[in-house]
Formats: sequence, structure tokens, C-alpha cells
Amino acid sequence: MSSNYVRPLGVALCLLITTCQVDASPTNTTQSLSDQTSNNPNRPAAEEPTGSLVLSQALALALTQNPELSAYSWESRAQEAATLQAGLFPNPTFNANAANFGNRVIQGFDGDVVTLELSQLIELGGKRTARIEAAALTKQLADWDYEAKRADVLTQVTQAFIDVLAAQQRLALTQQTHDLANQTAVTTAARVQAGKVSPVEETKAKVARASVQIELMRARKELEAARKRLVAGWGSTTPRFESVAGNLDSIPAPSSLDSLQQRLSKNPDLARWATEITQRQALIVMEKSKAIPDVTATVGASQYLMPNDYALVVGFSVPLPVFDRNQGRIQEAEHRLTKAEQEMRNTEVRITTALNTAYQALDAAHSEIMTLRQEILPGAQSAYDAAREGYRLGKFGFLDVLDAQRTLFGAKNQYLVALANYHKSVADVERLVGSGMNETVADSQPEVSR
Repeated sequence: MSSNYVRPLGVALCLLITTCQVDASPTNTTQSLSDQTSNNPNRPAAEEPTGSLVLSQALALALTQNPELSAYSWESRAQEAATLQAGLFPNPTFNANAANFGNRVIQGFDGDVVTLELSQLIELGGKRTARIEAAALTKQLADWDYEAKRADVLTQVTQAFIDVLAAQQRLALTQQTHDLANQTAVTTAARVQAGKVSPVEETKAKVARASVQIELMRARKELEAARKRLVAGWGSTTPRFESVAGNLDSIPAPSSLDSLQQRLSKNPDLARWATEITQRQALIVMEKSKAIPDVTATVGASQYLMPNDYALVVGFSVPLPVFDRNQGRIQEAEHRLTKAEQEMRNTEVRITTALNTAYQALDAAHSEIMTLRQEILPGAQSAYDAAREGYRLGKFGFLDVLDAQRTLFGAKNQYLVALANYHKSVADVERLVGSGMNETVADSQPEVSR
């Protein structure tokens, strides 16, 4: 390329760069999700303890290693990259063409002509600003989706932890029942040999012991299944911990329903809709900006080879919005805004209804626990102690002892189920209100109800 051509092309390039910078605006940078959450792929994964596992450790493992939660965090990073892309200017276009090859100068007409042009699309109507705003809000929606999934994972792991804790206590309770059944079978056999009771009593005692052995085997299988459901919360398939530690007997009275309903705004499924509405409004602005045509500016130079001269070329092109003024896209965006407003109302109703349902289950479990703790368990224990002592003295038959034993351990099992339901209902309520209601599962050694 001759030096005569380099000079005008350089001037043209400078003009285009200056023109492009007129619409420039700083991109709003958003904080990386890796700085906001603990689910950082570069962070070392926490190791599952091999001994006793407490709830806080289980939740930490879920936050750092849950694969589904990690997928949501990558979606947020993808939207962050999309926001970066939205702020970029269109690339310039370089055009080159040659004309009139091999022709000589005839009657003053030039021969070969080489034309080099540089074109730049100049976005008008605030398209770039609207695009950046919409992309940034979409990124915020991805962050809200992550928060909602994070709350789901924490709730699921908490409830799975409660299931394991209850299964451990149920196994211990069944083991107690099995030991008593063994004791009763031995005592009955001795009484049969002493001629005090019929051999039928010994047969009944053995049948009762075999039945409890089946229950013991079932309790072990249920515990193993609950352990595997818990470790699935952090993407594992084989439990390494030996046991979980917690106290199901801690049951503070639940907060009032009215106070909980006032905290529903913290629910991420509901809170996200404020951002959703704003994002839909931003999309309308973006679609309206597309109705304004853009200008393509062109600068370049034509080199006339035979007379060794050049000519500066400047031009522009703009589409005429005669037929397509983006009417359909604008209406679509407006309809989607109306849809989002209706979905927000539906979400409010759904979450409020779910809170009412969860609270009723919580209140019912609390009432059941209080009744069992204050009335049923003491009465069942007293009846069993009396029947057992009376059987030893020959005042009651074996069926009386067996009936009292079943009543006692049935009540204990019902109490254990009610405790687990209470704590799981608390987890449901806390998920719905987006914050803790009460500390319900303390990091302490488990206690089996006696």
C-alpha cells in the first residue's frame, strides 16, 4: 500500500473511533458469585467427618459440594459473562474492492481503481445502555434462583439430618424393646420350668421376641436409607460418618402465624419478583430502542493507480423504518410484563398458603408432643411397670405384660415421630419465611426418650 493511501485511511479510522465513543457508557460491574457464596469451585472441598456429624457440618458440606447448587452458580457466572458481552460495541467492517482492471486512461478517464473502506455501526436510541441494563437484571435473577435453590438444599439437608437422627433414636428404642423381649422370654421360660405358668406362655414370649427382631431389622434398614439420603445432599453415595448428633427434645413454642407472615418478603421465591418485574420493564425499553434505526458510517479512500492519486470517501447508511418498527417485539415484551405481574400475585398466594399449611402441621406436632410428654408417656410407663411387677408376682398374665409393653413403646415411637415432624415442619416454615424461626436442632449429643 502506498504512503499516499495510508494517510487518509488513518484519518478515517480516527474519525470512526471518535464517533463510536460518543455513545460510550461505563458498564456496571457486578460482584462475582464466587465472592458472594461459599460454592466456589476453586475452594477446597470440605471433608465429611468419619465420626459424629452435627447439623452445621452437614449444611457446610451441602453448600460446598451439592452438584445441583453448583450448576446454579455456574448459570449465574454465565449471566455475568452475558452482561459483559452486552456492553461491547459492534465490530467495525473492513471493505476492499477493485474496479476497471487493465483499462488505460481514455479521454481523461482513469484506469484501475482500488477502494478501501472502513464501516462502523453506530447504535442510536440508547440500545447499548438498555441492553446492559436488561442483561444485568437477568444476572440478578440468576442470583435469586441460586438463593432459592440454596434455601431448598439447606432445607432438604436439614430434614434429611432430622430423619437420620430420628432413625438412630428409633433403632435405639427398638433395641430396648428387643432387650426387654429377650428378658421376658428368659423369665417366662424359667417360670414354665418351675411349673408356675403354662408352656403356651413361653411360646407367646418367643413369638413376641421374633416380632421385635423383625422390627429391629427394619429399623436398621431405615437408618441406612436415611444416612444415604443425607449424604446425597452433598453429592456422595457412601456415608463416612458413624452417627449424627443432635437433640430432638428441644422444642420451643413456635412463633405466631401473623409474625411469620410479616416475614414472607424474605422468601427468595417471592423477593425475586421485584427484580423480575424490573427486568421485564427493562426489556420493554430495550425493544423500544430497537425501533430507532442505527446509522452505519463509512470512511475510506479510492486509489487511482495510473495517475497515482487518491480520493477520500465518506458516507453513511440508515434503514428506513417503514414496515418493521419492532412492533411485535414491543407488544410481546409488554405482554410478558403483564404475565410476570400475574405470576407474582400467584406466587404470593401460593407461598402464603404453603406457610399456613406448614404452620398448621407445626402447631399440630407441638400439641401432640406436649400431650404425649405430659399425659400419655407417664401413664404408659406406669402401666407397664405395674404389669411387669404383677406378672413377676403372678398377679397378671403374660398377655397383660405384652399389651402394656406394646402400649409403652408404641407411645414412645409416636413421640419420636411427632418430634421429627415438628423439626421438619420448622424447617419448612423457615424455608418459607426465608430466615430462622427458632434453634431447634442443637449441636449436642442425641438423647433417646425414656
